[in-house]
Amino acid sequence: MSLIGTTIKPFTTQAYKDGKFVTVTDADTRGQWAVFFFYPADFTFVCPTELEDLADIYPTLRKMGVEVYSVSTDTHFSHKAWHDTSPAIGKIDFYMLGDQSHAISTNFDILRAGQGLADRGTFVVDPDGVIQLVEITSEGVGRNAAELLRKIKAAQYIAAHPGEVCPAKWEEGEETLAPSLDLVGKI
Repeated sequence: MSLIGTTIKPFTTQAYKDGKFVTVTDADTRGQWAVFFFYPADFTFVCPTELEDLADIYPTLRKMGVEVYSVSTDTHFSHKAWHDTSPAIGKIDFYMLGDQSHAISTNFDILRAGQGLADRGTFVVDPDGVIQLVEITSEGVGRNAAELLRKIKAAQYIAAHPGEVCPAKWEEGEETLAPSLDLVGKI
């Protein structure tokens, strides 16, 4: 069953951000766009490359009103240790949520059965807490933050322009489509 169009479920967890441990709840994510960026584990291989890529576009996302929540089943203590020892992870300014209870991973249906690890998944949530975008890749396939940025711009555009849709490879400023009977069979 797809999670697109569903509202995120309640959660409370500890996170590492800006050199501090903080509590984060689902209520904290409301009123702004949010990215939940699940990855299998701290101190691994593909994960730091993805998180560093995301850290590079984080300032742009913040200007767009988007907050980022990276999530693994590690503890917030582990996130701090990784942040303090890895040059790539040291670039992160966004929230690093600990999900050792597996509540968040279960809520997003991204927990690997019997393994206690989250799959590699990205969820874009609108300001009302509704999931608008989902991307899940296999263990060895890293994600591209530039493509995520493009998708978020498209999601924000269609949210602000009801009745319009963004075609394949749409980039900000390009033409959109207004689905109608007149377009059927003409694209």
